[in-house]
Amino acid sequence: MPSSLNVPNLLSLSRIFLAPLVVFLLTVRIDLDIPYLVNLGLNITYGDIFAGVVFIIAALTDTADGYIARKKGIVTNFGKFIDPLSDKVLVVAALISLVELGRLPAWMVVVIVSRDFVVSGLRMVAAVEGVVIAASWAGKAKTVVQIVAISMMIFNVPLAFPAMWLALALTVWSGAVYLANGWELIVDTD
Repeated sequence: MPSSLNVPNLLSLSRIFLAPLVVFLLTVRIDLDIPYLVNLGLNITYGDIFAGVVFIIAALTDTADGYIARKKGIVTNFGKFIDPLSDKVLVVAALISLVELGRLPAWMVVVIVSRDFVVSGLRMVAAVEGVVIAASWAGKAKTVVQIVAISMMIFNVPLAFPAMWLALALTVWSGAVYLANGWELIVDTD
């Protein structure tokens, strides 16, 4: 039986520990404008840059942990638990920070978090029934677009808000896909 403290699981855990750093860097303003970027019309600080770099590095660990776990054959129950939890902690921490900064409306975050609650609840019901609801390509596409959109919001680039709208649409759509696929698990047919 593989140890729970293996490289993939440590990578997953790193996202949980990096999330507060992203929040700190975004919300404790280091208001030192970068003249070159200001001249380009970008309203960005050193804190934004550091937060964005940390966020992207943390997000990339999500790809690395799954790849290593499958390649090395060290998939664990702890990993199955901590990986999606770490993803949600990182994403929600960044989203809440963006709301605090006024870059993102709170209702968008509520929709994104609600979708995650619904899918997680559906997966719990499925697990009780002995059914595994695997990640769908819709969910994976949602994750990639969310990470890109959040990164754009952190770096405060002009097309960040349209990217966030796309992420929101994919969030709702992938949630509907999961719900449709698991509907018979949550509807009593007795």
